[in-house]
Amino acid sequence: MVGLSGNAEKIYSSLKAMGAVSEEKMKTADDIMKKVALGKALVNSGLKELMDGKMVKRVARQKSAGYFILK
Repeated sequence: MVGLSGNAEKIYSSLKAMGAVSEEKMKTADDIMKKVALGKALVNSGLKELMDGKMVKRVARQKSAGYFILK
């Protein structure tokens, strides 16, 4: 993936591996954090980078936001 940081690539790969490819299967930042073994700030930064590139979508829910892959 051209133009992405190493952390963003790691997060994207883990979302794909966890099967977060639709709104019904979305994962929280905590789920991603446990899978990639990075700190919460690094995960949130990587997710922001992926959202800016329109690769991941964020859906706000009652307690925590969920994320899933768009492309």
